[in-house]
Amino acid sequence: MEFQDRILSCVDCGTEFIWTAGEQQFFADKNFKNEPKRCKHCKGKRASRPTGPGAPRDRVETMTTCSACGKETTVPFKPTQGRPVFCKECFQSRKFAGAGGA
Repeated sequence: MEFQDRILSCVDCGTEFIWTAGEQQFFADKNFKNEPKRCKHCKGKRASRPTGPGAPRDRVETMTTCSACGKETTVPFKPTQGRPVFCKECFQSRKFAGAGGA
């Protein structure tokens, strides 16, 4: 199979990078199914992060509105579209009421 250089977009920084024909051949030889998602800079930055138990993690804090009471709240994740988000109080009351599954 003949490979040609392709332009991909980095999922972290959004810049375009070239996935060379040689790199594609390497992926094919190793039976890798997914094409690269990150540019070399972001890949290196990600690889240099400490991992494992006790490693510091980047905590995501997102301001949103509680789906139950309408109060402004901060949640430690990025909400998924179409899924309800609750403030701490509403989450606790739903958890103890057994309404956790939807």
